[in-house]
Amino acid sequence: MAAIGATPRGGVRRLALSAEDAAARALFRRWCEEIGCTVRQDAAGNLFARREGRDPSRPPVLIGSHLDSQPTGGKFDGALGVLAGLEVLRTLAETGTETEAPIELVNWTDEEGARFGRAMIGSGIWAGQLDPAETEALTDAEGITLGAALNAAGARGAVPARAFAADSYFELHIEQGPILERAGKRIGIVTGAQAQIWLRATLRGQESHAGTTPPSARRDALAGAAEMVLLVERIMQDAGEAGRGTVGALAVAPGSPNVIPGEVRFSVEFRHPEEAQLAAQAERFRTEAAAIAARRGLALVLEERFRIPAQPFDPACVALVRQAAERLGLPAMEIVSGAGHDAVHVAAVVPTAMIFVPCREGLSHNEAESIDPSEAADGAAVLLEVVLARAGRVG
Repeated sequence: MAAIGATPRGGVRRLALSAEDAAARALFRRWCEEIGCTVRQDAAGNLFARREGRDPSRPPVLIGSHLDSQPTGGKFDGALGVLAGLEVLRTLAETGTETEAPIELVNWTDEEGARFGRAMIGSGIWAGQLDPAETEALTDAEGITLGAALNAAGARGAVPARAFAADSYFELHIEQGPILERAGKRIGIVTGAQAQIWLRATLRGQESHAGTTPPSARRDALAGAAEMVLLVERIMQDAGEAGRGTVGALAVAPGSPNVIPGEVRFSVEFRHPEEAQLAAQAERFRTEAAAIAARRGLALVLEERFRIPAQPFDPACVALVRQAAERLGLPAMEIVSGAGHDAVHVAAVVPTAMIFVPCREGLSHNEAESIDPSEAADGAAVLLEVVLARAGRVG
């Protein structure tokens, strides 16, 4: 899978609904069909590979993650969960193991949000958390809408993109942080995901000549934005180790070396396990950023792109992960996900849990992202255990 969209530095570039993503989807479909699964695609591009159970009328156990990546992403973010799920299905097929309930492996569309500026799109539409029409109207940097990209990639299926009755959902993922590695644990028992808010800021000043405009006459949008970037960092640091604050995208206009920037657009993201703390962080940014803009004679527009509440996972599903780790003798610990995942949306409509495995030095969203193969195998073994417990192994 990592050969598709491979980068010279060892990572992958498989932006959602790109030609590379379409190739990854085709390979996923082929691998699933080779082990006897039936594959269907819904209107949001989500792919479901079904392994039938002894009782087809029972709600299926869902497993999976995503195959799209960041522009300079790693091999394991998302793909580990999909391919470990495939390994679970292959293991069942090779050993002739039957389950009472069907099992469905899912590749969710555009989890990363790197292309259209909105994360967890396929799972969000499926779970009823996102409006399909509004979401399909999102555009990428070239002005291509998500709806047009769905069509171009051949990803728009005939099946409606909406939740169906499912027994449970389990997602294996790299932690994307350093906590498990530092603690010497092999398995993260994920109890839930923290709340997050994404803002888009537009700061307008006045373009003018860099050589002829004295300090007293400048309305430099980039200088104001620089203060606001540092404000985000300060707010994060004041929240302690649980706080998160990031400016990950910034565009300067007109972008000429000898023109004082007249407009800057940038992203602002805050995360925290407690929703009250998250709200306080966002409100502090709004207040103090407005003061910076006023002092510098700039116009500030803040748009809230989306807000995701803290999402606890299902206690019974979480308990199965804990029990599987104990049964396999794997050192484990409870952990709250610092990142958003498809599981966050799915948990709104289906009992859900996640399994984390360490990644080297906690590095992710980076081409150098790496994991120990034995830890990946441990995660897949836990996934197999919880699937068999939930789907009902026959015999």
